[in-house]
Amino acid sequence: MTIGATLASALSGLTAASKRAELVSSNIANASTPGYGRRELQVRARTVGTSGQGVQIVGVNRTANPALISDRRLAQSAQGEADTKSAFYQRIETLMGTPDLPYSVNGRVAAFDSALTEAVSHPEAGPRLNAAVDAAKGVANSIMAIGKDIQAARTAADTEIASQVKQLNSALEKASKLNVQIRKGFGIGQDTGALEDQRQQVIDQIAKIVPLREIPQSDGSVSLYTTMGGVLMDGIPSVFGFSRTSAISPAMTLQSGGLSGLTLNGVATPTSGQSSVILGGSLAGNFAVRDDLAVTAQIQIDAVARDLVERFQDNALDATRAPGAAGLFTDSGTAFDPLNETGLAQRLKVNRSVDPAQGGALWRIRDGLGAATPGSVGNTALLTDLRAALTSERAPASGGFMAGARSFSALASDLLSTTASNKLSAQGEATYAAARLDTFTSMEAQGGVDTDQEMQDLLQIEQSYAANAKVIKTVDDMIKILMDM
Repeated sequence: MTIGATLASALSGLTAASKRAELVSSNIANASTPGYGRRELQVRARTVGTSGQGVQIVGVNRTANPALISDRRLAQSAQGEADTKSAFYQRIETLMGTPDLPYSVNGRVAAFDSALTEAVSHPEAGPRLNAAVDAAKGVANSIMAIGKDIQAARTAADTEIASQVKQLNSALEKASKLNVQIRKGFGIGQDTGALEDQRQQVIDQIAKIVPLREIPQSDGSVSLYTTMGGVLMDGIPSVFGFSRTSAISPAMTLQSGGLSGLTLNGVATPTSGQSSVILGGSLAGNFAVRDDLAVTAQIQIDAVARDLVERFQDNALDATRAPGAAGLFTDSGTAFDPLNETGLAQRLKVNRSVDPAQGGALWRIRDGLGAATPGSVGNTALLTDLRAALTSERAPASGGFMAGARSFSALASDLLSTTASNKLSAQGEATYAAARLDTFTSMEAQGGVDTDQEMQDLLQIEQSYAANAKVIKTVDDMIKILMDM
């Protein structure tokens, strides 16, 4: 080998070692950076004729495990959906409260029962009658608060859907632009690793909202599809459409046209069921809260409100009331119509005739809601009957509860039990999804940058650099000797 060939070989070795050191440094610095793919230098022997001329840098490889990344993204989507549902049930259960808490429905019912009992023992005492009316208002207000919060949860879910659709469209647009840049770089042999890192981060954001599959293309770009076959990005990004509703009432549903559905490239697409292209993920979870879970919760709290109203609206309970007139608990001050049950919980009010704050008189809870004048202060018949109406066993007329008669307190407990059971089930799914995500995240990290191995590679690079430098120094010495001859 000639001196020139030797020098060229050593210089190529120095160049390759320098580039390898740069990549190793980048790997170590980005070991914990989300979306970063480990870099490896591609080299091959360079020959001129039959003689070796050192090494030639072919390019830089970005290493990643597509199968593992795909599994991790699906786990992200599942956790997003499970967490959304779990948070809804937790919210409702917290508002209902456990039976031992005085502000819970059961606590309010117990206080009403106790107030009626005390009023029966001293029907002449105004403070006892006032306590009974206040306790009745407490029951109505607690049920009303639950109904209102259910609709607040639907409104919040609707707002979150609008936000996620905006994020989804923005991320798909970014991924498409990165695709174009990567395709151009790939075509002229440029290192596109940094662009691929950015694209992976963007796709990871999409995967939290909608479960997806990434399909690599031969030109370095990727196509994105939902796991249910919906096209997210194939050359050009798809566009999702949704219109936010500022406030949602119980009667507003997707089926009635009162709420916005979801469109994909201008075409309406189902948001639930096996035909939904967004099945799974936090977007589907929010649609489930708005259109399914909260609607079911509203039906059940309305059924509880109906049971309460009908217990005290029985014509046989108070002879002073006109037939069909409202009882102690009313639908916004009027008698309840079974055909207008939706949203009853939010309209539940105590009859104004017994409420001094609404122009009523306390003595009517003792003498009759329709009484024109006070009766005997020792009369306990109506108060006794009111307590019996509260505690008697009665089969709920709606709500999908288990068959069988029960007291109103037992019905309220059934509602809490159903909510708690749903919460535990949702939390179980969320815990499983979180554990699954942690597993895939750890596996992905283990297959990523190993800092110990990178440091060992750095030692080898140092040795290679020193060897090539020694060759150059030797060649330099040889040239000096020849020049001095």
